[in-house]
Amino acid sequence: MKKEYYFLFLLLFFLSDAFAQDLVYKPKNPAFGGDTFNYQWLLSSAEAQDVTVDESKLNNQGSTLDDFTESLNRQLLSQLSRELVYNQFGDDGLEDGTYSIGNFQIDVTSTLDGLSINIFDSSVGDVTQIFVPFY
Repeated sequence: MKKEYYFLFLLLFFLSDAFAQDLVYKPKNPAFGGDTFNYQWLLSSAEAQDVTVDESKLNNQGSTLDDFTESLNRQLLSQLSRELVYNQFGDDGLEDGTYSIGNFQIDVTSTLDGLSINIFDSSVGDVTQIFVPFY
């Protein structure tokens, strides 16, 4: 009886070895050689597990009244700047020359390609150059 069990054990051992296969490691992450189709799945899994809070998203959530106030301020400043430009430059708009407004010196020059505007801030020393092409 013992011989039969040994024989059966040896037979099963050798047969199981015949059906065995090698273990092959294949990475899942595409950065390490894995399949590129796994990228979106890995990214969504990482974002789902992310517990940190983005401060910039929290600061942008304002009330409707804050949005209205900001919009009103923007419109008022826009209208004031239009009136200042009209009062300074008149109906003809920008003409070649040098203009002084507060701490700013504005040099307007016409070129063959368009209008070149150099704005010099004398309080800080910064220079801004604007080029408006002709159509």
